[in-house]
Amino acid sequence: MPASIPEYFDLFGLQPRFGIDLQRLAQSYREVLSRVHPDRFATAGAAERRAAMQISSHANEAYEVLRSDSARAAYLCGRAGAVVDGPAAPPLAPQFLEQQMELREALEQAQERGDAAALAAMAGSLAAERAAVVQRIALLLDEQNDAHAAAAATRALQFLDKLGAEIARHQRAGQGAAAGR
Repeated sequence: MPASIPEYFDLFGLQPRFGIDLQRLAQSYREVLSRVHPDRFATAGAAERRAAMQISSHANEAYEVLRSDSARAAYLCGRAGAVVDGPAAPPLAPQFLEQQMELREALEQAQERGDAAALAAMAGSLAAERAAVVQRIALLLDEQNDAHAAAAATRALQFLDKLGAEIARHQRAGQGAAAGR
């Protein structure tokens, strides 16, 4: 059992890059868990059980971070000294913030009207914008090594992900209401 807990990418044998193979990550995650799962150490000493539990917990946390585009980007930015969240985070462009307010208004109106088509159109548009931001983050982190610019793009991605989750929640609620009729 290793004495120290490895860094997230090292834990799974991956290069510290934004663009990772998510299937390989999942496979590596399962392999790590199979080696350190606390059940395998049930008859071991207390120190070994505790170490296995710590590494298992660390593997779960690392997997959750690395499988999420925005969390992985924030993690990589942080490793490079760029702040994504908090008072020292880079400001978002005013036009981006205006666009977010307009989208939230449109979401609220579509939800109030029960307009499934408008919600679907918003989801599609948001998915395209999100894909462009993810592509920009990959370029900034993996090719240009610009963690500070990537931090700003990551903040934008976090906004888009939150809005996407709200749209999906409203879509599910609308489907549930339609099914109950």
